[in-house]
Amino acid sequence: MEWLICLILAAVLFVGAAVLAYIKAKTRYKRGQLLDPLKILFLGVILAAVVLFIPVYINTFKTTHCGVVETFLLSVHNVIRLFVVDGEFKFITDNLVGVSDQVYTGYTLLFAVLFVTAPVLTFGFVMSFFKNASAYWRYISHYKTDAFIFSELNEKALAAVESLQSKNRLFIFTDVSEDDSEQVHELAEQAKELGAICFKKDIVALDFSFHSKNSSIHFFTISEDPSRNVEQALQLLESFKYRDRTNLYVFSAQPESEMLLANAFDSEKNPNRPIKIKVRRVNEVRSLIFRTLYEDGYQNIFESALDDGTGEKKINAVVIGMGQHGTEMTKALAWVCQMDGYAVQIDSFDVAKNAEEKFKFACPELMAFSGKLDIPGESRYTIHIHPDTDVDTQAFEKILADLPETTYVFVALGNDERNIAVAINLRTRFERMGRKPVIQAVVYNTNKKEALAGITNYRGQSYKIDFIGDRKSTYSEKVLLNSDVEAVALSRHMQWGSEADFWKYDYNYKSSVASAIHRELKRQCGIPGIDKKPADRTEEELWNIRILEHRRWNAYMRAEGYVYSGDLDSSSRNDLAKKHHCLVAFDRLSEKDKAKDDD
Repeated sequence: MEWLICLILAAVLFVGAAVLAYIKAKTRYKRGQLLDPLKILFLGVILAAVVLFIPVYINTFKTTHCGVVETFLLSVHNVIRLFVVDGEFKFITDNLVGVSDQVYTGYTLLFAVLFVTAPVLTFGFVMSFFKNASAYWRYISHYKTDAFIFSELNEKALAAVESLQSKNRLFIFTDVSEDDSEQVHELAEQAKELGAICFKKDIVALDFSFHSKNSSIHFFTISEDPSRNVEQALQLLESFKYRDRTNLYVFSAQPESEMLLANAFDSEKNPNRPIKIKVRRVNEVRSLIFRTLYEDGYQNIFESALDDGTGEKKINAVVIGMGQHGTEMTKALAWVCQMDGYAVQIDSFDVAKNAEEKFKFACPELMAFSGKLDIPGESRYTIHIHPDTDVDTQAFEKILADLPETTYVFVALGNDERNIAVAINLRTRFERMGRKPVIQAVVYNTNKKEALAGITNYRGQSYKIDFIGDRKSTYSEKVLLNSDVEAVALSRHMQWGSEADFWKYDYNYKSSVASAIHRELKRQCGIPGIDKKPADRTEEELWNIRILEHRRWNAYMRAEGYVYSGDLDSSSRNDLAKKHHCLVAFDRLSEKDKAKDDD
């Protein structure tokens, strides 16, 4: 009877472990955690083998004082032999005496499987050990080198490493899968060519604490899952918050990420031991829009404006797609185009039926003030959201033809192929209309972007489309570590706040960057007195700049979802409710608040 019981129990243990390991492998789990698929299967084989060996010894030692202990220990001994390819199958068959044919067959079959599986697992663990040992040795031998550590091996991380390449930098990828798929293999080969170290374990499961204190560590939580990025960032923050020369880059656009990370700082305010790690949240969408406006905004938007002889140049912008990029650009154009001598109309298109309602919900007063062009000292813009519009239809072409002559187009439909096709088609449609707007389209794939540079048709006519947002540019050292616009914005923020608060809160970061962008555009547009200090400006220059800056600020705050608090008294301001007392025309401000608009 004991043979049958042990056979059934061992089969359940082995099959159960195999099934659980398979399920675990198919779902997302943290590599390096206690029970990953390989460890589950390994444990299942051990337990199944121990149970199978018990009947072999139980009769031998049933009359001794320590029979149970001896049976268990010898069973474990034979399991160890099993894993080191020292087991004897004949020993099993010789002891299967007096059992039924069914039990004999079941026992020998299951043992045969274990005799093969155990050595294979042993080999896998040995190879895994040597791989990890090699990675650890390479890391330890470079512990005095500045380290750039990525939470995942993916195309974004590789693009960053390619840009960051330097002899005095160490690159580490963690959570590197051993999947045999072609994509994973290609990524691993690229990492190898870049001289990077690859660990299987999760970034938070590895010990980087003994890295030289004189060398910097840059952590990048950069997976496709923003929630996971924040979770890992919080654990890294807890482990390295008091370390000098430590930077943490968190790739997440989720609003809760700001709150979680800021709370991690605020929960421990110890003046005797301040937090030293620097944390930066990276919003790729926002970064692209800001960078595009700062670097190319004047050339693409203001220089392309139409001069119709009225004394005010017309910026007529069209945004295709109201996803993250399109929505961010629509909002940004409203405040960027607040400029003396220019008028702006923005027409944004999306296939979603509720596109307009969603935009109004996000920034109600931005839409409420759309088209109100005759209020002195107020933002001046017109925004039209066109929902339920397919850009591949004649209905869209008719709307386009009926609009004022388009000067700038931004295409962001969430897919490279779609963005390329629509941008090319738009150039054709505009040529038919005799219009030549600037066209920018988002393309993530760097190879495609480079191949499309300067594209022409078969007659050599240029499409003049600017493809932006590829990974090589987005994850370059210039953008991630040494952003020009961020440096200027930080300098402006430091005039009234701390560097820690600049990075900690989106409100500070975004408002300072927006201010830096618009000041650069004011300079390029030749606003009188902008290059002077406020004290050196003439009276006319001073007040014109103050009014212009307040127009810009009103449009920016409304784009961020703020509304007027209903009272000019500062006590009515409520940032939790996104209500501000200064969201009024310039003339209604107090003298103190007017002076704040010096730019």
